[in-house]
Amino acid sequence: MMRLMPIFLGFLLLVGHGTAALAASAKATALRQANGLTAFTPPEKFLAGNFVASEMNPGFIFGTVKSFAASRKCPTTWLIESGNKNSAVRPAEYTLYLEEDCPDQVVYYVFIDQSALTPQQWIAWREKFHKSKAGEQFATAKTKLDQACAAGCTVGAELRFIQKNGELGAKSPEAVLRQDLKFAPIYDLNQGKKLSK
Repeated sequence: MMRLMPIFLGFLLLVGHGTAALAASAKATALRQANGLTAFTPPEKFLAGNFVASEMNPGFIFGTVKSFAASRKCPTTWLIESGNKNSAVRPAEYTLYLEEDCPDQVVYYVFIDQSALTPQQWIAWREKFHKSKAGEQFATAKTKLDQACAAGCTVGAELRFIQKNGELGAKSPEAVLRQDLKFAPIYDLNQGKKLSK
């Protein structure tokens, strides 16, 4: 038994160092406090769902939220607004933040969890906010999303914004994903077809 004690203590030392490495940087902690965000474990349905990266007129469906989070180079943490963390009933859609804590910057990938909605419900929910100014555009998006669903590419989330160090980026999330991050889509909504990987 005494021979195992040094091994056990060594293990505890290693685990202790590993958890320290996962702690948020000072910049990340400050941004969390300024934005009223706290750590959160998203529902599996959200993580396992595909996502789009345009609110009004998505051109592509990207893979699962989980695969996007795993593709990030720096440590990541899921965050939610503190007031929503323990809410027993969440709205039809709500905001989740994927924080990427890099040495030179903190990036928030701001997702909308729509995993509880069908594409038809998602369109109806959007129309409540945008009313008649988005009618034709949403009708086109709905048709494309319905076609994608029929092909097995359902959507449960939307990447709405990307913030770097608290500032919104100038590029659309779709452009950032495809051009800067080289995160390939799985379905082209404009061509109505699955894309090879």
